[in-house]
Amino acid sequence: MTFREINSKMVEATVVPGQRLFSQRGAMLAYQGDVSFTPNAQAGQGGLMSMIGRRVAGEATPLMTVEGSGTVFFGHGGHHVHVITLAGDTLYVEADRLLAFEGTLRQGTMFMGSQGGVMGMVRGQVTGQGLFTTTLQGQGAVAVMAHGGVFEIPVTPQRPVHVDPQAYVAHHGEVRNRLSTALGWREMVGRGSGEAFQLELSGNGTVYVQASEEKL
Repeated sequence: MTFREINSKMVEATVVPGQRLFSQRGAMLAYQGDVSFTPNAQAGQGGLMSMIGRRVAGEATPLMTVEGSGTVFFGHGGHHVHVITLAGDTLYVEADRLLAFEGTLRQGTMFMGSQGGVMGMVRGQVTGQGLFTTTLQGQGAVAVMAHGGVFEIPVTPQRPVHVDPQAYVAHHGEVRNRLSTALGWREMVGRGSGEAFQLELSGNGTVYVQASEEKL
């Protein structure tokens, strides 16, 4: 695997000739070897609509291309880091959650309304995460960031998962999402006032949840 978790807040990436990595700008902590870092404007990744989508959603997270031969250590803001390996499927993740990912993965942007209809759009407005989300598809590894660590919850047809939208980090697999209202839910568990929303994920796959409701 390209990425190896050094501790809960840092990953080590192996860079080899002919294979590139992408990371958030400013996420490089240290490196060894002959490695180059080039700003990436994301042009050509998803086309014009992709760039418009990111602009609307405020998801124009600047990336840099990492190439050469050596070892790079990544971390950002003291956030917890979690490595996810994809085996041909698609990861749905907020752009600001991405720390680094392998260049073998195809990056795109998905309009949340296409998953869950109108409720998908409501999710973006309620959580402040935007109406668009980043997709990474193919074979490769992704390092994501979160507050307080990440835990994985399997999603099965028999056992859908309900997540606090603020604690949602990412998901992959054949998973459908739907935002539902659960009146009194937040008041019951002592998490403040106002309307309560739950993000319901059903199907087959995995959802990644952070141990905090804080945004990055």
